[in-house]
Amino acid sequence: MTDQAQRLWLMRHGEAGPGRPDDQRTLTPHGEQEVAKVGAWLAAQIAAQPGSPPRLLASPYRRAQQTASRLSAALSVPVETLPLITPDDAPEAVIDWLVEQTDERLILVSHMPLVGELAETLVDGRSARGIGFPTAGLAEFTAPVWAKGCAQLQRFVHPGQLT
Repeated sequence: MTDQAQRLWLMRHGEAGPGRPDDQRTLTPHGEQEVAKVGAWLAAQIAAQPGSPPRLLASPYRRAQQTASRLSAALSVPVETLPLITPDDAPEAVIDWLVEQTDERLILVSHMPLVGELAETLVDGRSARGIGFPTAGLAEFTAPVWAKGCAQLQRFVHPGQLT
């Protein structure tokens, strides 16, 4: 790892339809369009930055896997499954995992409320209620180290902003 800041993209899955069990819900056609827009935008952003390709990790839930699969195609990187980023997992557990990673660039595809709570914890050091993430919303953070209150939010985009 170099002395530069580490980079993390945190993405909520695209719009999913209703259903049970929750972990089997799938993306809607609208959700697939949302992910395609954000994936194309993210691919252009990453291509413009120096560095190795990012590592792409997704929740084991079907809608997150579908979202990550579309990102994988746009970014030409494989998808890995990370079991500790399901909707109700603790942000602290994810931060503990992040600290152990040597990759300088990571993309995590997960769910609310985790993405909102994790974002707030990384930036503010605590999570009072979490940051709102629309479906396929994407937050980009940098940090010298992944710890509570040590990250800076670089940008936040959602499909409605992209053409």
